[in-house]
Amino acid sequence: MDIAPTIANAATGTNAQNKSATPADLHIRPRNRYFSNAVIDRRRWVGGDPFASAFFNALSVTFPKGETFFIESIKKFRSRVPPKLQQEILAFIQQEAIHSREHHCFNEHLKDCDFDITRLEQAISNVVNGIREMPETAHLVATMCIEHITAILAAEVIANPKHFEHADEQQRKLWLWHASEEIEHKGVAYDTWLHVTKDWNPLKRWFVRSSFMAKITLGFTKNRAKGVLDLLRQDGISGPRAWLGLAHYAFVGKAPFRRTLWPLLQFFKPGFHPWDIDDRPLIRLAESEYEAAIMVEVGAGSEAPTIIDQRETERLKKVA
Repeated sequence: MDIAPTIANAATGTNAQNKSATPADLHIRPRNRYFSNAVIDRRRWVGGDPFASAFFNALSVTFPKGETFFIESIKKFRSRVPPKLQQEILAFIQQEAIHSREHHCFNEHLKDCDFDITRLEQAISNVVNGIREMPETAHLVATMCIEHITAILAAEVIANPKHFEHADEQQRKLWLWHASEEIEHKGVAYDTWLHVTKDWNPLKRWFVRSSFMAKITLGFTKNRAKGVLDLLRQDGISGPRAWLGLAHYAFVGKAPFRRTLWPLLQFFKPGFHPWDIDDRPLIRLAESEYEAAIMVEVGAGSEAPTIIDQRETERLKKVA
């Protein structure tokens, strides 16, 4: 069997059906949401479930520093890509900057609930600083891999209402909004990688992204598990009860790890592109959940803040 065309597809992100591409009509829209007043009324804010609450809390702690790193990584390559992708990178940066801001507020509310998140913050700092010591292309491929992980988790939490069933309403809106934008920009880092490495040997390009994803996945799973167990211990759950409860939640019950395993493995296939799975309907589904609430909050006759205003745009352009 001649594998050359297959490996070439892995390098270019195309296939015979031309499915592997960011949709031409996709518009990445930074939505300037504010959830800073959405206090966490109860420690177990996800329907009273300590394991689900600890899982999403541990994820949130990673976002401010992680997304700042993504911004740093991708902006280095903006001048090297075509104009359309330059605009998508700018929108990506704006979205991630807003996500970082809102999850910083969420994390401050965790502290108000007497959670000590310093160990979790140090863990993500260590990971990010370790990647920063690598070459610039490693920064980009790491961003691309983690963006795939966050996008498939985002699709799962929107598609499966059980994840936020009986959760605090404002927190549910926060996570649905964030998830919708993670899906919306899921192809940006990958398309940037494809363009930056277009002159690489095809086999090298496939091997680098696949080996990085294997390492990132192992590290992500290990570190998030440690973070969840740390938060559970602070919530009075430790030892076998914590381990078994986490394993049941992750793989048996709501099962965010088991349910995202197949989408994760898709990353390793030749010809992969994030938009092989067109989950734009999930963006619209999530928007339908929080847009109506925002319209009510803003009031009749007022303009809902669905797009960032001019002053905020200028501030975020400075970040970019």
